Amino acid sequence: MGRELPIVKVDQVFELAEAVVDGVDISGHWNRMFSQRSVTEYPTEAMDWVTSLDGGESLRDCYQCGKCVPVCPVNHVGDYGPRKLNAKVLRGNNLLDDPDLWLCTTCGNCYRVCPKEVNPLRIMPAIREQAVLEGKVPDELSDVFRNLQKSGNPMGESPRKRIDWVAEAGVEVPLISQLGRPVDVLWYVSDYTSYHPRGKDAARAMARVLTALGVDFAILGPEERSDADSARLAGETGLFEMLAEHNIGTFRKYEFKRLVVMDPHAYNAFKNLYPELGWEGEVLHYTQFLAPLVDRIEFRSTIELDVTYHDPCYLGRNNGEFDAPRRLLSAIPGVRLTEMPHNRANGYCCGGGGGGMWLDGFVADHVSERLSERRVREAVDTVGTDGTGVLSVACPYEPSRFEDAVKSTGNDGRIVVRDIVELIDEAMQPPQPPQSPQPG
Repeated sequence: MGRELPIVKVDQVFELAEAVVDGVDISGHWNRMFSQRSVTEYPTEAMDWVTSLDGGESLRDCYQCGKCVPVCPVNHVGDYGPRKLNAKVLRGNNLLDDPDLWLCTTCGNCYRVCPKEVNPLRIMPAIREQAVLEGKVPDELSDVFRNLQKSGNPMGESPRKRIDWVAEAGVEVPLISQLGRPVDVLWYVSDYTSYHPRGKDAARAMARVLTALGVDFAILGPEERSDADSARLAGETGLFEMLAEHNIGTFRKYEFKRLVVMDPHAYNAFKNLYPELGWEGEVLHYTQFLAPLVDRIEFRSTIELDVTYHDPCYLGRNNGEFDAPRRLLSAIPGVRLTEMPHNRANGYCCGGGGGGMWLDGFVADHVSERLSERRVREAVDTVGTDGTGVLSVACPYEPSRFEDAVKSTGNDGRIVVRDIVELIDEAMQPPQPPQSPQPG
């Protein structure tokens, strides 16, 4: 479908050799006018194909105003933006063969400012789904899709290992299958919180906080499978539906009042997409669940830290929750909360959404630095000058992404990355006694 730019013909040029208007000399080219321009050989096939897809319809609505380009995080580290994708399609380019198809993180910042409501959160998954069907998927992503299909998680780990983190939690973490009764909260732990070493830290902290608050909760353990929302955004709709069918069947086996999740992507899937597949219930991100209980939290320590908060795209901008995480952080004794320049609705992306979590190697060839590195630099500039800076997060994708970025940007010792629930748990522990001087 690759073709040259449309041919624009100007049939006539009109200008007066001498002209004065209100005493102003506008002779010659100053009064030049053109006849109606005729556009020929406009290649419509590529645009017709995209807009024929379920979800791709709004791409044609772009009128090239360019408001999306300066807010696109990928454009900050490369040459990108929905306007530029629209221009490529107008020229006849086939996005199935274009690396740009995989650079969008579906963060939604462009959609937020678009006057025509061109929606890449629907456009990109629609085109990517066709790429998946044609086998035109980056190798890194193909490996993840195979793991999800085989094991129900992107790491390819055994479902039995989902509860390995419990052994070091220090509190009882009940499995709902073993309780034999309804619970108030079914806690969906999620993939990275269950399997990744840094995710397990947040899981253990959450278990201790829930126990201290007297919450009646349980987990699914080996019965839990990935929410697969990121796989859906990367084009694997069939895999998303398969895993959703499993999770919905599991949810229906048990009685619970609320589903509490650690992952904003799980929150997005369960809240907005599972109702279309037949399951509805009250879904809360863990910060939304804990924020109303903050007055009941017994803090025993003061942690003197300068903290800034990174809004996850699928909790903040795409689902409208900005206040609950900040309410929790502000309640922790000793925390001094400072906002980064990009915050709330204009928050910056970590780079992990839309399949980006598994595409760092592919993306590296097309950007000057990772989005996580750019975000860490902003955090360091905000709170990381004297070694007490903390970049706080509320998404299990982010600790590993940002901690890698802290190292790669040379900021070890200037800032640390902590999930909000880790900070809460730390402040709930007794103060550590001062260490005695070691004998010489």
